[in-house]
Amino acid sequence: MILPEVRDPRFITFRRGGTLTDPHHHLLAQWAATCAEHVLYLFEMVRPDDPRPRESIEHARAWVRGEVTMMEARAAGGHAMGAAQDMKGPARHAAYAAGQAGAVAHVAAHELGAAAYAIKAVRAAAPAVDRELAGQRECRWQREHLPEAIRELVLDDQELRNEICWSVFGC
Repeated sequence: MILPEVRDPRFITFRRGGTLTDPHHHLLAQWAATCAEHVLYLFEMVRPDDPRPRESIEHARAWVRGEVTMMEARAAGGHAMGAAQDMKGPARHAAYAAGQAGAVAHVAAHELGAAAYAIKAVRAAAPAVDRELAGQRECRWQREHLPEAIRELVLDDQELRNEICWSVFGC
């Protein structure tokens, strides 16, 4: 479970009674796609012929551009997570990161899921003695790629949900 029991209104759009603007929602989706794409190679090394995680990332970006609907992006995210079902380790986490990125169009708070799964993927790919350091490097990389307009929101979200996100945001 990576979503809180009580939804944070900052991740709910104005149309649904929250405070999230469309431009910020789009930035969250773009950042989630960037995080997932950064580790996508870990999936594609194992299953180079399975396009579902890459398609989920592409759908997240296409949703931002207005080229696909929220339902199409969300469905692509579900297909990416389906690609992970019979996998283990880095490839599984990378596919889940891509799936979470696709789901941001539907629920903005999935942005943290994409980032957390990407960190888990990098940790799982590293030798045991280097896992913590690899995760911290990935976390810092993600933060370096955070758009300024959503930086404070995401960093606060990481602090609030770190525990339910496997405590991966301690960088």
